[in-house]
Amino acid sequence: MSGGHLVAKALKAEGVDTIFTLCGGHIIDIYDGCADEGIEVIDVRHEQVAAHAADGYARITGKPGCAVVTAGPGTTDAVTGVANALRAESPMLLIGGQGALTQHKMGSLQDLPHVDMMAPITKFAATVPHTARVADLVSMAFREAYAGAPGPSFLEIPRDVLDARVPLDSARIPEAGRYRASTKNAGDPADVEKLADLLVHAKKPAILLGSQVWTTRATGPAVDLVRTLTIPAYMNGAGRGTLPPGDPHHFQLSRRYAFDNADVIVIVGTPFDFRMGYGKRLSKDATVVQIDLDYRTVGKNRDIDLGIVGDAGQVLAAVAQAASGRADNGAAGRKTWLEELQAVEDKAKQKRLPLQHSDASPIHPYRLVHEINEFLTEDSIYIGDGGDIVTFSGQVVQPKSPGHWMDPGPLGTLGVGIPFVLAAKHARPEKEVVALFGDGAFSLTGWDFETLVRFDLPFVGIVGNNSSMNQIRYGQAAKYGLPRERVGNTLGDVRYDEFARMLGGHGEEVRDPADIGPALLRARESGKPSLINVWVDPDVYAPGTMNQTMYK
Repeated sequence: MSGGHLVAKALKAEGVDTIFTLCGGHIIDIYDGCADEGIEVIDVRHEQVAAHAADGYARITGKPGCAVVTAGPGTTDAVTGVANALRAESPMLLIGGQGALTQHKMGSLQDLPHVDMMAPITKFAATVPHTARVADLVSMAFREAYAGAPGPSFLEIPRDVLDARVPLDSARIPEAGRYRASTKNAGDPADVEKLADLLVHAKKPAILLGSQVWTTRATGPAVDLVRTLTIPAYMNGAGRGTLPPGDPHHFQLSRRYAFDNADVIVIVGTPFDFRMGYGKRLSKDATVVQIDLDYRTVGKNRDIDLGIVGDAGQVLAAVAQAASGRADNGAAGRKTWLEELQAVEDKAKQKRLPLQHSDASPIHPYRLVHEINEFLTEDSIYIGDGGDIVTFSGQVVQPKSPGHWMDPGPLGTLGVGIPFVLAAKHARPEKEVVALFGDGAFSLTGWDFETLVRFDLPFVGIVGNNSSMNQIRYGQAAKYGLPRERVGNTLGDVRYDEFARMLGGHGEEVRDPADIGPALLRARESGKPSLINVWVDPDVYAPGTMNQTMYK
């Protein structure tokens, strides 16, 4: 059997049913193997798209994603997607081609030190030295991808290793389900008891449910814990949607108030990075507990009172169980705390409501994201790809179900939108996919709109078009004054609706806010990949943009 066919066998053993790729002479034997194993090959127009799609596929399915790219520029084009998966803790495998081992250091076509380049941004990076080791090293890559918090792995396979054939009895082909241990660690039982005790006696607790709640598929235990103990829950990243909007334990706009006034704060699956003010946004007087898959994350940047390393679902279920045996779990006494927070929420909503209903032209961004939120159903997967416009959406758009929110994650990568749409709609064709793009973000990977047309993957796309990289524009104006606000950040007035139609999709232009809702409905009904080009006010900035510390 050839090396390419051994790759395909190993992918199938891991449950991978799709690879994302851009063709190259170094890797075509993998395609041949995938055809034999029934693995679908989705070919894109840029390797960055392939890597982002593999990341998105992992998030949606819970299985590792896989991208296959050729050597040299094919692999370097995929670097951004791999780096994004690292910071987002997304399990994926990138397979890159390489010149033949017989031409090592001779200057073969597209030869680069791929492993050295990938090592800092992966959990595992290696060269396959012999055809008999192909499947074995694929299994190693997947095992490393799931060690602690998940992340990407990289394998470089030289062309002659892929093309060569070896007797099957000389190749190690790990059996499905028999080369990886369970990662469902429930943490130290003594610490679980401590956390249960803290929550039972807390007067004003708060919990932040981060991306690992979705990564570990911990929705059920998280919901059970907050409802049983009457704990207000805030959600970020892929954790959005854990609780549905309208649930009395679901809070969004009062987070700062809660973190200033809570006596116990539990942070689940979110590091103390820039999104958390490196831990400084939590009250110094609060008892702080951190739960994470990665030991290295717990207590990083901020001291904590209790750290638990483990799977979010297992830990939260164990805490709920430990608290259930108490005669009084304190839930009844915390209702006044929820009412206090709800009053803060209501005040913030009322303050913003006129902007969400604004009839101004150019269209106010709050009106656009309000219309999108009203448009979403329980089956709508929402994807945000952009700077300022997506910052607006983070305050208003609320997914109705778990796993229905996708954003780049803490690397802040623009251009993930189209690849995430590709992954989400391919993996979950029964779901509606709705994506909001900034015009600058869409431009980075937008040509793969054609890939969505080619594979018949309809979605509802909206471009919030202000002809600017507006988040950066605000920063330049704040730091250097209005005369320098337009240096290097101004784009052309591009008709993305015409671009969509040119490529075989559905496109509409919107200038009147009253036309947003009807345009969204027509895009849904078109059954095509779509882009609604909405002209938004370029002189309005999201509060999150204006509060970024890098501009101060």
